Amino acid sequence: MIKDKTIIQERGGIRLDAALLIAIPSSSRAFIRSAIEAGDILVNDRRTQKGLKLKGGERIEIRTLLESGDNLVAPVKCGKPSIVFEDDAMLAVDKPAGLPVQPLSCLETNTLMNRVTAYYPECRTVGDRPLMAGALHRIDADTSGLVLIARNQNAFDALRSQFTAQSVEKKYLALVEGSYATGGTLENDLIHDPTLPQCRMIDVKSRNARSGDGKPQRVFHAVTKYLPIGHITVENEERTLLEVTIFTGVTHQIRAQLAIAGMHIINDRLYGAFAVENQIGHCLHALAAKFKHPSSGDEMEIRTPLPAWADFR
Repeated sequence: MIKDKTIIQERGGIRLDAALLIAIPSSSRAFIRSAIEAGDILVNDRRTQKGLKLKGGERIEIRTLLESGDNLVAPVKCGKPSIVFEDDAMLAVDKPAGLPVQPLSCLETNTLMNRVTAYYPECRTVGDRPLMAGALHRIDADTSGLVLIARNQNAFDALRSQFTAQSVEKKYLALVEGSYATGGTLENDLIHDPTLPQCRMIDVKSRNARSGDGKPQRVFHAVTKYLPIGHITVENEERTLLEVTIFTGVTHQIRAQLAIAGMHIINDRLYGAFAVENQIGHCLHALAAKFKHPSSGDEMEIRTPLPAWADFR
């Protein structure tokens, strides 16, 4: 972190944020812009805007500026995580719907890993991506359920190798619109929808896949198994509870593949489902995972409690 540093900007005709990035390459454009907006960067003793074009000769005062090495998860005790398993090697957490797994920068504070690192600070420096803080995988913010987290680097490496080898069996529950009596296996090659600014996955064979700028996209092969395990009627609308099994971990895999097959997850509006009032998230829950314990090598399965929408009793 840079503190109480003064720079005399000799070169003119350059934006303030660009000049600072040249002078302090250990920072980032995002950190510089945040510092300017917060008033931690002064030009000739005055607050200013990131787009200010410098004339040359300005005195730039840096009160506080984050560097790339500071980009770690900030521990925040804004709600204790729901732990379903814990030992010296790892944690398993039941994440609520509506909460992202990880922050996009150290300036973000309302995520699962902000809460985890507040109670388990050793996770903060585990893993190969600082803002994951030892988390082995992600589930969407609006998906609830199981997230596995390593508490030391050896455990992380052992678990990561299993995810890479696709030997971790992950089970989900999905409540979908309509009535379905038989299960099956869905297999698709997925790409990011080039027509949308937000992330949405589509089949590479769809019409939208040909609506982009012609540049080749990375294709993700996804296989999803599903089995109907319950049915319910809500306000004359039939719904089916599916048990879903995956080994791959493609972005939005279950949501996209079920939607492609015509089975829309309740309240998953991005993938074509009807909106449900007063519901947080969509009805997709990471229920369980089977894997080998990172220290003992023993086979184990960790499960989370059923969400309210999946308990038909």
